[in-house]
Amino acid sequence: MASLESLSDLLQDELKDIYDAEKQLTKALPKLAKKATSEELRQAFEEHLEQTEQHIERLEQAFEQLELPARGKPCEGMKGLIREGQEMIGEAEDDATRDALMIASAQKVEHYEIASYGSARTWANLLGKTKVASLLEETLEEEKETDKRLTSIAESIVNPEAARGGRGEEEEEAMTGRGRSSRSRSNRGRGTRHVAADRRRR
Repeated sequence: MASLESLSDLLQDELKDIYDAEKQLTKALPKLAKKATSEELRQAFEEHLEQTEQHIERLEQAFEQLELPARGKPCEGMKGLIREGQEMIGEAEDDATRDALMIASAQKVEHYEIASYGSARTWANLLGKTKVASLLEETLEEEKETDKRLTSIAESIVNPEAARGGRGEEEEEAMTGRGRSSRSRSNRGRGTRHVAADRRRR
């Protein structure tokens, strides 16, 4: 790893990191969209893939403004987030639960990107690289909007469905148990009436 001796070095290093992170996302998002059960969630992933491709283009413009080659460096943070999400999603058996997990994983990624773009934007402004800062700011706002959209889908659609799915089995078992108890009491009642009727006939 090259030594970081100035804010300019930090900015360049962060841009390389984000560039690789966005490249990784272009491979991960189609997989999430394919696994999504919720139509709204699938559409959100597909649209964010298009945005991510635009984010890569903006980063390339930022590199050009800094007179640097558009080249990334392995982003271990994004790699870890994607790997963790894939492992957890693979363990989910219920569709709604899987969707909820995918949203949680995607939002971890969004928060990582928001922090990265926010830092890089601030550094660019301090260095007087206003055009670079503007490019990063535009992407930062889109990442924030994506995070809000995922929260909305989670709260209004996916999480309630996952919660109902979890309670559904318990409620069914409880109802089945009550049904058996009611039938049992009913049968006992019929049995008592039959005995009383037999005695009267005798």
